[in-house]
Amino acid sequence: MKKKKSMLPSKICPVCGLPFSWRKKWEKNWEEVRYCSERCRRKKSLKKSEV
Repeated sequence: MKKKKSMLPSKICPVCGLPFSWRKKWEKNWEEVRYCSERCRRKKSLKKSEV
């Protein structure tokens, strides 16, 4: 039985501040996922250097 997207776990991206939902490709490492996209993952170092 498929789950509704609204029932999936979600997190807030620390870079852009937007919520993102669980994805099948993150199934094995959902606990380690921090960023919603590669773009935000790359921007994390820029944000640290600005501070």
